[in-house]
Amino acid sequence: MKRKILQIAAFLTALCLCLGTPVFAADFPAVSAGCAVVMDAETGELLWARHPDTPGLIASTTKIMTAYLACRAGELERSVVIPGEAVGVEGSSLYLREGEQLTREELLLGTMLQSGNDAALALAIDTAGSEAAFVAQMNAEAQALGLQNTHYANPHGLDSEGNYGCARDLAVLTAKALQNPDFRRVASTRSASVTGDRVLTNHNKLLWRCPGCIGVKTGYTKAAGRLLVSAAEREGRTLICVTINDPNDWRDHMALLDWGFAQYEARTVAVAGQRLMTAPGGSPLVARADLTLRLRPGEEPRLVYLPGLASDLLPGADAGTVKVYLNTRQVAELPVAWETRKKQP
Repeated sequence: MKRKILQIAAFLTALCLCLGTPVFAADFPAVSAGCAVVMDAETGELLWARHPDTPGLIASTTKIMTAYLACRAGELERSVVIPGEAVGVEGSSLYLREGEQLTREELLLGTMLQSGNDAALALAIDTAGSEAAFVAQMNAEAQALGLQNTHYANPHGLDSEGNYGCARDLAVLTAKALQNPDFRRVASTRSASVTGDRVLTNHNKLLWRCPGCIGVKTGYTKAAGRLLVSAAEREGRTLICVTINDPNDWRDHMALLDWGFAQYEARTVAVAGQRLMTAPGGSPLVARADLTLRLRPGEEPRLVYLPGLASDLLPGADAGTVKVYLNTRQVAELPVAWETRKKQP
C-alpha cells in the first residue's frame, strides 16, 4: 500500500512538472483561475504558475502597456485636445467630449482608475500621432521585453483576435512598468478628480483590502472573463499576481500574495561592526549598519563594493558603500568602514 501511494505521488509530481505547475503543501490556497502566476518582481522567478503561457483575450489589462508607454513618453502635464476618434468608444468610458482639453496625467488616471477606453485611445493618439502608430509601439515593446505570447491590436483591450496575451507576459510587463515611478504612482492611486468634474475611483479593490498593494489593473469582457493583475510590496520584496478567467479574483489574489510572501525568510545579511567583505587590495570592510533581507531558500545576494573618495583612512572611518543585488537588480545599499588601516600600495 505504501509503495502504491509513493508511486501515485511520483506520478502526480511528474505530471505537474510536465504541465509547468509546481506541487505544493496542503496550505496552498485553492485558486479558481484558469491561468495564473505569482512572480517575484525583482528576480522574475515564478513562485507558482497555472498555464502561464496559454494565450487568450486580456481585456483592459491591455491598458498596462498603454499607460507604461505613455508614462515613458513623459510630459504628463501637457494639455491634450480630445480628438473625435476618441469620443464614444464602447465599454468603460470617461465620457470625453471632442475638443475638450485634459492633461496626459488626467488621461492616465482615466485609463488606469476608471478603465476608460476613450481615455486610453486619446492617450495613444496623443503619444504616437495615431492609434495604428501607437499599437505598433506596443508590439515593438512587447517584442523587446520577450513577451512571446502577446500581441496588441488596440490600446484599450476591447475584444479582438489580434489582441491577446498570457499570465506570464502580463507579469513580466508589469514588473517592467512598475520600475517607472509615474506608472507606479498612477497605478496605486485610489481616487482622483479630473477636468469636467469627473471623480475617479480605482476599480482595484485590493488597494483597500490587501496589505502593501501598489496596483495594478482590472479587466473584464464577457468573452475574456475576469482578469486581475496585482502587485504588492512587503518588507522590501515585490510580488506580482496575475489571474485570467477567475470568478473569485479578489479572494484568490489576497490568498496567493499572502502565500507568496510566506515563501521568503528574514535573513541577516550584515551586522553593524562585523566584517562584511574584503576590499580589492586585501583590506577588510565592516558594515556600518544592520541589513536584513527577505530571501528565498538558496537565494544569495551579490555584494559590489564602491570605494570612498579618501585613500588612507583610520579604522572605523568611512570606506564607501556596498551595493546589494539579487540577480541584476539592486535591492539595498550599505555604508561600510575600514576594519584596519588601508594598505599603502
